[in-house]
Order: sequence, then C-alpha cells, then structure tokens
Amino acid sequence: MSKQEDFIKQVYEIVSELKLPLIDERVQDNVKFKSNNATTTIKFTFEEDEAVIRGFLGLAEYFHTIIIKQKETFYIPYDHMLFILESK
Repeated sequence: MSKQEDFIKQVYEIVSELKLPLIDERVQDNVKFKSNNATTTIKFTFEEDEAVIRGFLGLAEYFHTIIIKQKETFYIPYDHMLFILESK
C-alpha cells in the first residue's frame, strides 16, 4: 500500500470512528472552491503523525460542518475559512 493510500485509509477510519459527514467522489461529481473568497486558508500536512489528521477532523466536529474529499486532498469549508489536509 502506498503512502498516499495509507493516508486516505487513515482519514476514512477516523471519520468513521468520529461519525463525521464526508463527501467524496462516490456522492458528488465535482466541487469547486472559491478560495479567493476565504479570508483564512489553513493547510495541514500529514507526515505520518495521526495527530495531524485528528486535529484537522476535530475542526469539522467543532464547527459542525462537513469534510470534502477531492482527489487526495480533504477540505473543511466553514464561513470564510478553508481548512486543507494533504499528505506530504
């Protein structure tokens, strides 16, 4: 299993554990973000520390919002903020 596949598998497992809403390619066609409208963009980079994934997903739980997966990147849009999680 590649590093990227392991990263995605870990995110899915934690999302399932925390019972968070995730939208991915199975349920949506295409998502377009207008990141220029976001006043704040925060990027999380996964480097084999599960705490990074849990911290990112904790934001979705805290803000009561969704997680969107597009290709190998996960997004949490909230108000005028965009949180991004990707693997290095």
